[in-house]
Amino acid sequence: MKKRFKLTDLDCANCAAKMETAIKKIDGVSDASVSFLTQKMTIDADEARFDDIMRQVVAVCKKVEPDCVIHL
Repeated sequence: MKKRFKLTDLDCANCAAKMETAIKKIDGVSDASVSFLTQKMTIDADEARFDDIMRQVVAVCKKVEPDCVIHL
C-alpha cells in the first residue's frame, strides 16, 4: 500500500534524508521518500500492518525533527 502525507515544519534537507533512511529500516516498509522541497512523504508498506508502521514512522520522525508534523 502506497500513501502520501503532507509535512509541516520540516526544516532542512538533511533532516529529510535522515528521516527517509530511518523509515526505510522499519520492518514492513518497502520504500519511503521524504521531500524537503515539496514537504511531502511517501510510504510504501505492508497494508495489513500500515497503522502500526505509521506509528513507528511518526516516532522516528519526532526523534529526527521534533517540530515536524505529519498530516495523517
